[in-house]
Amino acid sequence: MHTELRSPAGEALTALVLELFRVNNLILGWGDRLVAPLGLTSARWQVLGAVGTADRPQPVAWLARDLGASRQNVQRIVNDLAQAGLVEFAPNPHHKRAQLVVLTEAGAAASAAALALYDPRSNVLAAGIAAEDLAAARRVLAVLRARLDAEGTQP
Repeated sequence: MHTELRSPAGEALTALVLELFRVNNLILGWGDRLVAPLGLTSARWQVLGAVGTADRPQPVAWLARDLGASRQNVQRIVNDLAQAGLVEFAPNPHHKRAQLVVLTEAGAAASAAALALYDPRSNVLAAGIAAEDLAAARRVLAVLRARLDAEGTQP
């Protein structure tokens, strides 16, 4: 191990990153089980949510950027959602080939149903954790995300 090269903050960050990996995997499995009755997966639910919460219809590349995911992966999921009738494509007045992704009525209903399942479970998961602690964790993650975004593709 090269822990002697890490500052105390670097060591704490490493522990946080390892915990995030574990939590991410658990969240994805939890989300899959939560929305399975709706015919969704965590990935589909995440993309559906991004489409539904966007200020205006966006092309796949913008959705991928906002999600921090690859365009190809988001395109595959959007295609699956379109085949399921949950999203549709609309012309993009600014780009001939990059169509806009729009929720259908069925997509809006599925998104609302997923939130109806999620909201009570989020309250159970958050029970006993101070809202201020959760807000602090979100702020730390936002700073890390911004720093990683600024690095771009650099290792």
